[in-house]
Amino acid sequence: MEERNITTTTAATESQAITTNAGTQEAAISDERIPGKLIGAIVAVGSLAFIGILTETVMTVLFPQLMREFNVDTATVQWITTIYLLVVAATMPLSSYLNRRFKHRTLFLAAVALAVLGSLIMIVGHAFPVILIARVIQGMGSGVATPLMINIILEQSPKSKVGRLMGVGSLVITVAPAIGPTVGGAVSSILPWRAIFVIVIPIILLVSLPVGLKCVEQHRPTEEARLNSLQFVSIVLALCGLVMFLNQAGVAVSAAVSGGSATVSAVFAGVSLIVGLGALLFFGWSSKRSFSPLIRLGWLRDPMVLLHLIAYMLLPIVGIGFGYVITNVAQLSLGTSAFLSGALVLPGALIGAFFAPVGGMLYDRFGPVRPILGAFFAAICGPILLLVFSMRLTPVTLAGFYFIFGFGYSLGFSNIMTNALRNIAPQFMPDGNAVFNTCLQFGGAAGTALFSTILSVAQAGAGEEGSTTFRHATAVGGSWTFATMIGIVAIAICCLIAAFRIGAKRNSRL
Repeated sequence: MEERNITTTTAATESQAITTNAGTQEAAISDERIPGKLIGAIVAVGSLAFIGILTETVMTVLFPQLMREFNVDTATVQWITTIYLLVVAATMPLSSYLNRRFKHRTLFLAAVALAVLGSLIMIVGHAFPVILIARVIQGMGSGVATPLMINIILEQSPKSKVGRLMGVGSLVITVAPAIGPTVGGAVSSILPWRAIFVIVIPIILLVSLPVGLKCVEQHRPTEEARLNSLQFVSIVLALCGLVMFLNQAGVAVSAAVSGGSATVSAVFAGVSLIVGLGALLFFGWSSKRSFSPLIRLGWLRDPMVLLHLIAYMLLPIVGIGFGYVITNVAQLSLGTSAFLSGALVLPGALIGAFFAPVGGMLYDRFGPVRPILGAFFAAICGPILLLVFSMRLTPVTLAGFYFIFGFGYSLGFSNIMTNALRNIAPQFMPDGNAVFNTCLQFGGAAGTALFSTILSVAQAGAGEEGSTTFRHATAVGGSWTFATMIGIVAIAICCLIAAFRIGAKRNSRL
């Protein structure tokens, strides 16, 4: 009897010790501190990415000025944005190779040099081809900086703080495109358009560069990775072909509906689609058979990760495309000024700046399911309300309903990528980062092309801009656009639900 009591007491003591140790370990994990140098590195690299994305959306508001200054038409001036997106999309797939081959500080200095050089050329360039060259250089800088920031967060963050730091990184992706129209409208109303690049250079040289030199560190050894030039050319052709297809298909549809000639644009769109899909298929086939592929794609065989990727590509179609839709509906349907139309997206952008890190904190505390699904069930309410009130919107309701979407979108978007990359092997994280960021850029380009086409179709044959019929047609186009947004967000939510169900089944087997 005495031995049984001793055994029971010993077991209870061991159980209490295990519980105490587990509690101590959990408390230690939750008390993990974020290194000051990591915060500085995120600020330094993130500011470069932020500036790159900001200037991309600023330029779209400045198109009327640029058309007058360089004496070009709408189809030509669009290349300022299109060529930038093409270069960024083409540079993103290199990020896995660059991360393995070069040190973080080397990549950071390259991004700084490209950003400054591109801005200088934008300031002094007085010919349209020169401006396009500057945009190519700036696109290369952004294509290096954005994946570098994500790689630094994933490699150097304490495990219990990955979600919130990815939320901070998400500010670059979500806030910069949202406030771009506001900045562009303010610049165009009080200063020459080149002033934005005059302001950018001191920020880069006096803030980003010194902070980065002090804080950007290397925590992972580099590898003797080789650049597969054939695969690089194929992925560049694929991305360029698909982006050009979206651009020219929109031009062709708009021309056909308005009664113009759409033959050239339609042929160009068809050829671009064939080239893009063919090159993409070749890239996937070649990657499976290559000893040292440009991007390792084996992790995409996991359906849970693939469903996350699909959602991550679909949602920026709405998130980034919203900036275009809000400003155009406000000006062409509600009759607001360019500055006011840009300011309408500012409340949604500000809420994004606050809630992206909050979403990461919720992810760290509660896991992925509730923070992500709850966020996007809230986000979809925004376009639903916009559709319901589409024919009687005011600037206040337009900004308010977008605010609802911006709240949910910023709360959950970065967590999708965080959760997906935490479900693949650590050695494949740079490859996953490259693919996710490339799909993000492609989704953003697709959103602008898709929604501009829908509005153009609705406006075709509706009379002169500013007339009552034209404003009504724009409102109708807006309702079509909001309905499309609802469908896209709903598909993304379904993909995420399916992914979480797969994850739950796997956990139940363990």
